[in-house]
Amino acid sequence: MRKTVRVAITGGIGSGKSYVSQLISKQYGIPVYNCDNEAKRLNNESEEIRQKITELVGADAYDANGILQKQVLAQYLFANTQNAKRINDIIHPVVARDFEEWGSRQAQEAGIVAMECAILFESGFDKLVDYTICVSAPQQLCLERAMQRDKTDAEAIRRRMKQQLSDKTRSQKSDFVILNDGRELQPQIESIIKQLNNIK
Repeated sequence: MRKTVRVAITGGIGSGKSYVSQLISKQYGIPVYNCDNEAKRLNNESEEIRQKITELVGADAYDANGILQKQVLAQYLFANTQNAKRINDIIHPVVARDFEEWGSRQAQEAGIVAMECAILFESGFDKLVDYTICVSAPQQLCLERAMQRDKTDAEAIRRRMKQQLSDKTRSQKSDFVILNDGRELQPQIESIIKQLNNIK
């Protein structure tokens, strides 16, 4: 039986990692686990997360329907620079387990499974996969894309960018780099998929 290869797709704000993930999923039938979306789901569905966040933040962290109150959480996060780590230490292990379980289910049918994760190296999620792909683009282009997508100003995007790894560091840590600076994506993706298939 051939081993299922697990690959992560990462990139900074506005790099186009979600677009690349969609192409990989649609054109090659590779299932993609979106860490951001699944974390939001688990924040509401996981009893473990709900219990630990309530203990840490307070009873008003969740409403009567068990939905995480983002404004309450945001107040907690902004109150202390260490609070983000405390929250991540609760959420990340649950997301990691969920990905592992999801990957095991997908492995029965897929030769390659993928994870999309913005904070791949910061979270340590790179240890959950065999190979990493960084989607890279010039900072100014990323800034313009993010401003258009999020309908927000440049300064807000720059603040978020400063909280992430630099594009250079992210690229150096990755096994493959896709340059999304206007050049064609398809040949780059196809080359990587071929290499991953040969590895199997």
